[in-house]
Amino acid sequence: MPMEKTFDPAAIEAKWSHEWESRGLYRPARPDATPFTIVNPPPNVTGALHIGHALDNTLQDVLVRYERLRGKDALWVVGMDHAGIATQMVVERQMEARQDKRTNYSREDFVEKVWQWKAESGGQITGQLRRLGCSMDWSREQFTMDPHFTRAVVKVFVDLHKKGLIYRDKRLVNWDPKLKTAISDLEVETVEVKGGFWHFKYPLADGVKLDDGRDYIEVATTRPETMLADMAVAVHPDDARYKSVIGKDILQPITGRRFKIVADEHADPELGSGAVKITPGHDFNDFEVGKRAGFKPAEMLNMLDGDANVIQTADGLVPQEYLGLHRFKRDGVDGARELVVARMKEAGFLIPHIDKDGNEHDAEPRTIQTPFGDRGGVVIEPWLTDQWYVDAETLAQPPMQAVRDGRINIVPKTWEKTFFNWMENIQPWCVSRQLWWGHRIPAWYGPNRENDFSDPQSFVAETEDAVIELAKRYYGEKVTIYFDEEAVSDRALSSGHHVLLQRDPDVLDTWFSSALWPFATLGWPENTDLLKRHYPNDVLISGFDILFFWDARMAMQGMEFMGDVPWKTLYLHGLVRAPDGAKMSKSKGNVVDPLGLIDQYGADALRFFMAAMESQGRDIKMDDARLAGYRNFATKLWNAARFCEANGISASTSFEAPAATLPVNRWIIGEVAATVAAMESAFAAYRFDEAANAIYSFAWDRFCDWYLELIKGAIDDETKAVAGWVLDQILVMLHPFMPFITEELWTGLGDRADYPLITAKWPAPNAARNADASADIDWLIKLVSELRTAKAELGLPPGARLTAHFPASLKGRTDKLAAQLDRLARLEAISFDPAPAGASAQLVVEGETITVPLEGVIDIAAERERLTKALAAATKERDSLAGRLNNPSVVERAKAEAVDKARADHAAKEAEADRLTAALARLG
Repeated sequence: MPMEKTFDPAAIEAKWSHEWESRGLYRPARPDATPFTIVNPPPNVTGALHIGHALDNTLQDVLVRYERLRGKDALWVVGMDHAGIATQMVVERQMEARQDKRTNYSREDFVEKVWQWKAESGGQITGQLRRLGCSMDWSREQFTMDPHFTRAVVKVFVDLHKKGLIYRDKRLVNWDPKLKTAISDLEVETVEVKGGFWHFKYPLADGVKLDDGRDYIEVATTRPETMLADMAVAVHPDDARYKSVIGKDILQPITGRRFKIVADEHADPELGSGAVKITPGHDFNDFEVGKRAGFKPAEMLNMLDGDANVIQTADGLVPQEYLGLHRFKRDGVDGARELVVARMKEAGFLIPHIDKDGNEHDAEPRTIQTPFGDRGGVVIEPWLTDQWYVDAETLAQPPMQAVRDGRINIVPKTWEKTFFNWMENIQPWCVSRQLWWGHRIPAWYGPNRENDFSDPQSFVAETEDAVIELAKRYYGEKVTIYFDEEAVSDRALSSGHHVLLQRDPDVLDTWFSSALWPFATLGWPENTDLLKRHYPNDVLISGFDILFFWDARMAMQGMEFMGDVPWKTLYLHGLVRAPDGAKMSKSKGNVVDPLGLIDQYGADALRFFMAAMESQGRDIKMDDARLAGYRNFATKLWNAARFCEANGISASTSFEAPAATLPVNRWIIGEVAATVAAMESAFAAYRFDEAANAIYSFAWDRFCDWYLELIKGAIDDETKAVAGWVLDQILVMLHPFMPFITEELWTGLGDRADYPLITAKWPAPNAARNADASADIDWLIKLVSELRTAKAELGLPPGARLTAHFPASLKGRTDKLAAQLDRLARLEAISFDPAPAGASAQLVVEGETITVPLEGVIDIAAERERLTKALAAATKERDSLAGRLNNPSVVERAKAEAVDKARADHAAKEAEADRLTAALARLG
């Protein structure tokens, strides 16, 4: 059946996506082949495909398809993350829309509703990944809340706890008062907010004064409300202004709390007054200062509840009027911040800010970098609370050593410094979250032996039977253990022969479970054949922004539980940015929908754009012109295949290069071999851009633009065999980048339904460049290019037939290539006599000069006048642009995009001037 006249991406993408998956071609049975394994960073079950996913998954699919073509047992693990916070929020919002709420249900009933939502609405991203062409093993799609995965998560928690690598501790966390849970740093967005910087007097106690006679220390803060829980004032140990008062007391004006002035290098003598109020329970830096000052976390004061409303501190010194207030103004109602400022001002302890006009204000206006929860949308509160922590410092040691000795290869290498800097300064990892949806922490609490629930005894185990065994060891074999409050009476509990254990209500951080992805998805903790064959994985492709949240933690858990690295190579790519280089965000309105790009340009064009632009260590700027260019590339390939079909060129029957005697055929075979070698070298170095550009250059330039032109009108049986073989090699080499069009053409050019391209063989031409053929054809291409350029510069039509005078040394070559010279160079005559006197175009090709007389061909005087005027105009515009660009004040004031455009315009005018100068030179 003849090929369609026009290339329509939409018509073939759905067809081939279904065909590949339904036939099991994403994971063909290759039990004896070398395994190749890659795991997909699991997208959230709530997620939709964004442009970052498009880049990440394109790069993974390029590698998987390449290795599959190389005959490997390529496994691309796919699945979704349960996304604790995000998923619970989606379901709760749906409930709110129905005037319902989570707390109307038991925990079990709510979790069941989440499962129902997943079944009905979750996972739309998997269909979107299929649209992109992702050849994942969909038959083994994973989910982090699947029973086998949950078992792995629980085992890891329990085993780490047994080793002392998971423990419960009181520390500061990022607390989201809206969601009422701790969140990770990745879930915190820093936003610039207009705020204030207040200065206060903190009076020295007991009549103590500074050396300058003041009886107070000046402190400044952007969060005045936190003074209700202040526990110290810090000064630098070398700050001469305060040396005499280190160790003396402050009497806090509002609470009356006495606390010490401590020496700590956290205080910067050059910043403000050099003195810093310390609130260890509500500031991460202050927490560390507090510990150095001798405060234990349990002793640090907490002044807020989970809603960020003021509560009484442990020392009972917060005045009654503050209790119950929100931390700051909310919904138009003043909070603790506003009241603290008012009371400090009334008492004369506020130091007013005087602006440049002499006006007095309570605070100095400041733009403050403020942390917000990316989902709750409210200001994050550093909050002192009991949570579960992983001893990340201990777990970080083996991965660091693996990077040092090369067992983990980070690409590009520039990220190694960042990796080590973070790992060497790693903090305990908070893994508990105050949610209902997620892996519930396998810990139960009971009274200690003194029957004191303020310091309960914990029991950590994989099953309730194992918990009972632990509890009986602690309480005694005769004690009956209960888990259900309804199953035991208060009277029975008071007897001492019955103990009620209460399970920890928290769930584990989503990153905790996803850290097991490289091995739990393969069947661990069972020692499955799949696990033995595909662990460690070969490569992980990841955005640099989750290097610490996911990649490093996978390395920690993989080496702890598998005794080996999770993957041999960690490839970190950059961000996809807006055309102007700005980071994409919904608030800026510059987010690009990859599905819209697929609709507009086709999945193949989007994929090729992502790969071709992926240069190690650099971000990618979206560029519609390039996307359109790659769509045109697909169209050009389609038309080239139609030309072949129309000229009796069909699918090759040879894996190796066919026999060839004609220079043009020997040349193109050599070009195939060179392209294969270039791509293999690029893939080995993870240079996606170089691999993509190698096949692009060969397919567009060498094959479509030159080879097909060179063989027109001379397509004999040898040429048909070679052309068909070369087109096949192009389709195979291009397939990892553009799978849809290549599979369609592969099938359309021959009857090989039983040998689909997706599982075909990577080229092995068993051929090399033929030096003589390459030299002849390369010379021909350069000559024709020079002739075409000269015609364009001189205003001659492309089809104008000219006479050329060659050096005698080129006679053998021109005789050999006479037919191509006649058809492509449009030479009316070839002469080896000296060129006649007069105007002529001088073409220099590989050091030899070919002369083309122009007398009688064009009006020399008129052409010289035209070129001279055009050159003057181009030069004037070029120099004007250069003047603006060389003026620093102009460049600094202009918008970045305007400067970029001016630079592009200057380059274009400079090139135009060079071209016109060359054209004038040709006229002599």
